[in-house]
Amino acid sequence: MLIKSSALALLSTLALAGCGAEESAPRSADAPSSDAAATEVQTPQPRLAMTYDGGVAVLDAATGEVLLDEKVDGFVRLNPAGDDRHLLVSAAGGLTALDLGSWTDDHGDHGHSWTTDPRLTDFTISAEEPGHVVPHHGRTTVFDDGTGVITAFDPADLAELDEAEPSLDTWTLDQAHHGVAVQDGHGNLIHTVGTSEARSGIRMITAAGNELAASDECPGVHGEAFAGDVALFGCEDGVLVVDGRRITKVDSPDAYGRIGNQAGHESSPYVLGDYKVDADAELERPTRVSVIDTRNASLRLVDLPSSYSFRSLGRTPDGEALVLGTNGSVHVIDPAEAVLTTSIPVTKAWQEPTDWHEPRPTLQVIGGFAYVTEPATKQIHVIDLADRKVVRSIDVAHAPNELSGVSG
Repeated sequence: MLIKSSALALLSTLALAGCGAEESAPRSADAPSSDAAATEVQTPQPRLAMTYDGGVAVLDAATGEVLLDEKVDGFVRLNPAGDDRHLLVSAAGGLTALDLGSWTDDHGDHGHSWTTDPRLTDFTISAEEPGHVVPHHGRTTVFDDGTGVITAFDPADLAELDEAEPSLDTWTLDQAHHGVAVQDGHGNLIHTVGTSEARSGIRMITAAGNELAASDECPGVHGEAFAGDVALFGCEDGVLVVDGRRITKVDSPDAYGRIGNQAGHESSPYVLGDYKVDADAELERPTRVSVIDTRNASLRLVDLPSSYSFRSLGRTPDGEALVLGTNGSVHVIDPAEAVLTTSIPVTKAWQEPTDWHEPRPTLQVIGGFAYVTEPATKQIHVIDLADRKVVRSIDVAHAPNELSGVSG
């Protein structure tokens, strides 16, 4: 039985002190009503957020200037909120909206770009064990691994946090597990099925809880990605592709061929996935990735010159696949041909730590640039994807762990 309800979010118990910035010009009439101090700027201003041991910092992506440094207890994670302005910061007790303070209002043939001081807001979605966050089709879905509660909201409502909190829809699963859920454009919910001991597949239900489709052919189901409106979920022996109400199993070429982390693209039919074959490994360091064509449910493998980690996958704006290797290079893959085309040297060689909480070089793509952290040197390297080279490096005060951002 699955229970659905609606509720307002709980307030955060985190310390939510803001950070000062330069004085801004008065708000234009086109700015959101809750952003009285917003300043209109000529071009979008990308911003980065990085976690470190003890907090989260927001940086100007162009200059590296620290715009906010917020102390947060415990292990901190970053998740895009779905509006290209806010992130959801996972920490003890829930997920709190972090306003990066840079966004563009689209007016069709033109846009208006704005900046304001970044801040950790008071809006928190309570969660016993904050899990996967999935923005898709104007809805953002949060999974609580500890309770099996799924929460969904409209990320556009985050722009008005000073006036009202987003309306939340919630569903409660019979069995809590390390799962993931997503709402499609029709209000239907796709969620994983499992227990604290094992996960077996997915279900698609209406907003009222009526089952539309299901599959139990996905042992160890983990992670999701989208190729346009087609959803993909990883399994220990392949993937499930969900197109409308049709669920198709794509088998791995190996009996155990785990695809647990994926990177999709809004206009490409191809999904990039990792690929592991040792079910007994404490930490497998794979040297192949998978490319799934969601149009014909095919899967191909690509050999790489190095291993990589779960924070190594990315996609360029035009759909190329990127993999940050432990040899220090970003490997570029043509997904249509499933071949490695070039490698871009970025960091010194590194080894993935056994503990997944520990920092390791991380890849994040924002617009036409790829950002790569190097915890050993406390730097963030910036790659111009058009020129295929590192154009600058940003020195930071702490060893960066997770990295995310907005295009501004």
